[in-house]
Amino acid sequence: MSLGSLLAVVVLVAGVIILFKTVRMVPQGYEWTVERFGKYTHTMDPGLHFLIPIVYGVGRKINMMEQVLEVPSQDVITKDNAVVKVDGIVFFQVLDAAKAAYEVAQLEVAILNLVMTNIRTAIGSMDLDESLSKRDEINTKVLMAVDAATHPWGLKVNRIELKDIQPPRDLVDSMARQMKAEREKRANVLEAEGFRQAAILKAEGEKQSVILEAEGQKEAAFRQAEARERLAEAEAKATQLVSDAIATGNVQAINYFVAQKYIEAFKALAEAPNQKFVMMPMESAGVIGSIAGIAELAKEALDRQPSRGAVPPLPRAGG
Repeated sequence: MSLGSLLAVVVLVAGVIILFKTVRMVPQGYEWTVERFGKYTHTMDPGLHFLIPIVYGVGRKINMMEQVLEVPSQDVITKDNAVVKVDGIVFFQVLDAAKAAYEVAQLEVAILNLVMTNIRTAIGSMDLDESLSKRDEINTKVLMAVDAATHPWGLKVNRIELKDIQPPRDLVDSMARQMKAEREKRANVLEAEGFRQAAILKAEGEKQSVILEAEGQKEAAFRQAEARERLAEAEAKATQLVSDAIATGNVQAINYFVAQKYIEAFKALAEAPNQKFVMMPMESAGVIGSIAGIAELAKEALDRQPSRGAVPPLPRAGG
């Protein structure tokens, strides 16, 4: 190959290199910093750009999209000296490419260290129960602290989440036993409360039953007394009518009265319990004869009176 041909190839290669160094295309979601002889001058946005080779060059290629960092698990000591394992996740976004490129070295490492340190600080100020139940409060505290610390780096920390908080195994077993005992306690209390309520309702029902039974007995006694009173009044009235009839000379009234009482006496004797037969001391004719004898006595008593109109009236009860 001749010297001229070799020179042409060198010129061609140099031209291609200069062309690539001159024309730069920044992809969407990124920003590139531009340096002149190693010093930052400006930032190129996504799109096509032209640079003077050798004088200007690309410094850092910064990702401007929201990024995710996994926070590795670490041991953290709580306020009550319990050791827990904590890990998490961080969402951040670069807002200023120049600051992110030149204000801090190893940006992701710096963010992780800040997050891990603030997690230890937040959990270390709480006891174990608070750290397990107030995860949102821990996230908020860590987010505020890390966002304020990374602001000079041109970052915006959008969200920090604790993925898992793992207490020691023996502590987990102890908490499980405590929770089981608490549930059994609540169950026993509810069961005792149920028995108590059932006993109260049963006693209340028995009370109402006794009250209603007593009221029923009271009403029945009242009705029975009223019936007896009405019967006594009826008998007294009947007796008074018979007495008045005898006084006026009506012999048939006393015959009816004596016969009725006589028949009732024999009926009571016949209806006596365990009574298989009844010995009649007299015949039916004897009953009629007795009635007739009583009637004769009544006639004799009437005949002794001088006159019906002269007989003074019989004294009435209470008169």
